[in-house]
Amino acid sequence: MRAAADRSAGIVAYRILLPLFLLAVLCKPDPDLLLDYCVADTSAAAASLHLNGLPCIDPAAARAEHFATAALSRATSPSATAFGFNVTLTSPAASLPGANAQGLAIARVDLAPGGMAPPHTHPRASEVALVLAAGSGVLVGFADTSYRLYTQLLRAGEAFVFPKGMVHFLYNMDVAAPAVVLSGLNSQSPGAQLVPLSTFRTEPPMPEEILKKAFKINGQDVHRIQRNLGG
Repeated sequence: MRAAADRSAGIVAYRILLPLFLLAVLCKPDPDLLLDYCVADTSAAAASLHLNGLPCIDPAAARAEHFATAALSRATSPSATAFGFNVTLTSPAASLPGANAQGLAIARVDLAPGGMAPPHTHPRASEVALVLAAGSGVLVGFADTSYRLYTQLLRAGEAFVFPKGMVHFLYNMDVAAPAVVLSGLNSQSPGAQLVPLSTFRTEPPMPEEILKKAFKINGQDVHRIQRNLGG
């Protein structure tokens, strides 16, 4: 009887643990490589293929410049945007083919004086942000699923980690000087969803009644926010 019970318990445990194991494997941000590298093939012929990522060129044709980029060396004009920030993100298709299938991306964030990257999430990546230049500092922070807020004022040379999927922000505290932040993300395609835009600038628009009830505001407030966000 005891052997049968142990065998039955083992079967139950197997049925529970196997799906959990498979789920953990499937939830990895990016798949591992079976090669040393997979330099992106950006030719027109390769563009006709639909893959989770980009196809590889012949490894024998790889060159050193495939693994280098100058895309992040150029400053942008963040003051032209609604929130005073602009992001330059590396891409295997456009600026860094050697990063294809490596599970990473690099971003340069230019912040205007008093500008900010508003609350947003990266659904497929964790992020580490390193401040390269800042006058009074860059205030960063994220909220976890218990709605606890973690904030830190960073000076040049200091870094902060944003856990995967957490809503976070960057705010240039200096109203006279710009700031520059360099971010590393552990996904080739981290994605970015700005909370203000995903709430008030969707197409088609989110039902007004939902916005009024969710934010405890009236219809005029909804329209004013939409106008302020360019809608």
